[in-house]
Amino acid sequence: MSALPSQRATLIGFRRFATFLFAALLTTVLLASAALAQNAARLANTSKPAGPYRAMVPGVEVTIAPDRQEEETFTTRDIVEILAGIPGLDWKPKLAPDTKLLREMATQTVFRRDIWCLEFTFKPVRMIWVDVPQKSGKMQRKLIWYMVYHVKNTGQHLSPAKQKDGTYTMAPVDHEIRFFPQFVLDSPEYNKEYLDRVIPAAIPAIERKEDPNRKLLNSVEVSSKLIPLSTDLIDRSVWGVATWEDVDPRIDTFAVYVQGLSNAYQWFDTPGEFKRGDPPGKGRQLTQKTLMLNFWRPGDEFVEDQRIIRYGKPGKVDYTWAYR
Repeated sequence: MSALPSQRATLIGFRRFATFLFAALLTTVLLASAALAQNAARLANTSKPAGPYRAMVPGVEVTIAPDRQEEETFTTRDIVEILAGIPGLDWKPKLAPDTKLLREMATQTVFRRDIWCLEFTFKPVRMIWVDVPQKSGKMQRKLIWYMVYHVKNTGQHLSPAKQKDGTYTMAPVDHEIRFFPQFVLDSPEYNKEYLDRVIPAAIPAIERKEDPNRKLLNSVEVSSKLIPLSTDLIDRSVWGVATWEDVDPRIDTFAVYVQGLSNAYQWFDTPGEFKRGDPPGKGRQLTQKTLMLNFWRPGDEFVEDQRIIRYGKPGKVDYTWAYR
């Protein structure tokens, strides 16, 4: 009987130890689960808070409305691959009308297509110093030029609809758009062009400067997103940033060309360029509808400051659409 208190104490100690061990194991499992959840969120790019976003001061952003023209939905061209590449087109069957001859059908042929265009909103070009990794494994301090933007799909895209009398009318359609951006910083005075480059080290620094709660996508990441339709009540814009490095500090005036906002294009064949036996399309030139934004910086190569970059150009339009 004298051993009962000792056994009871041992049993109580064992229970306490088991309770402590269970609590420790449970805590370990919970911490491991939380770590896995954080890693999954980081991999899914969802770890960044979704707001509240930094309020914009009026006038900081510039919005370019979608530019859709009815004449962009068709192109009238000769099919040179037939006219110059197939012999014997002058032969005419007795019962065939002239309009059914292959030569006539290949002359001034009308090509029709749907046309869409995105709304483009941007902040003027800015600068930031960033430590950029080099091939040598070392870091190099560089001045990065960048432009924060967002694109919106407002719908009402143009689609040619053939009528019973053979004419065409424009039927507005709404659908998702994939934006394949290409940003080129062009300096005519020094005959230099800089293509937007993906600089992973610069994105976090730009986000901290512009808005820590706003996820900015580079040009590759933006192209992987379908731009959903926005409404007056719901804005489904996709945000991105274009970055340039090693820009000549002497540049005073420059333009940023933005391609991918519209699928409109033009093409023409150089007269006499295509010969029989040549591959299809030889001598053909294709241009894409491009937004041109003008900027100027009244400084010099010794004062590289984003505060002196101005949107627009003295004596020139602020922006224009061109084929390039």
